[in-house]
Amino acid sequence: MPQRTQDIYASAPMLGLLADEAVAYIPDLRRCTGSRALLLSAASQDRPPNPPYLGQWVTLRLAQGRFQGDIHASATEPLPFLDQVFDLVLVRHALEPASLSLEEISRVLAPGGMLVLTGMNPLSGWIPWWLWQTRGSASHAMSPIQIAARLRRADLQVERVQRVGRALPLASKGSSEASRLLGGGYVLIARKNGPMSTPTRLRPKPVTTPVRAGLAPGARRSSVS
Repeated sequence: MPQRTQDIYASAPMLGLLADEAVAYIPDLRRCTGSRALLLSAASQDRPPNPPYLGQWVTLRLAQGRFQGDIHASATEPLPFLDQVFDLVLVRHALEPASLSLEEISRVLAPGGMLVLTGMNPLSGWIPWWLWQTRGSASHAMSPIQIAARLRRADLQVERVQRVGRALPLASKGSSEASRLLGGGYVLIARKNGPMSTPTRLRPKPVTTPVRAGLAPGARRSSVS
């Protein structure tokens, strides 16, 4: 039976891929400094990484062309934040169901801030499976080579691109050396040009309230906790 786009990310193959990606990028998150982070995700139940490596997180989840979560907004419009607000932006498969602007992602990232981006390689067996599972949904997936080129034009320096996960969309029981070379998913790490932010805390603290600063004029926070 066909699945809704947001449901596909709760399937066993995708959960395995998401887990493999997290293993690859968590060491990079530990290098982050600053206080604010943004999570853009296609997975309806996605949460910021635990423990939170920065103090405050804003979470936006894609569903039917709109962002839900801490803020409600259209995915076709500019991100509802002021410039250079976030020290970290974590994008988890959000480029597949929607044609998000990499320039917008760069705009809200602070100088020296880190971008962590994951997705499915369009040349792998995962995209045909994704299209079959979500009949009628369009895929906007780009190769990491294409993304890296666009990020460089948007004033970001690509630090690393790594293939992860299994070559085919099968339920994963753990990563392997072969999957790192042939995996259908990827992790891309980039940093925005400019001086890094000064750390504001000695250790991260859990979020107790939604981030109030940094919203663009007219943006509204979701009432959903």
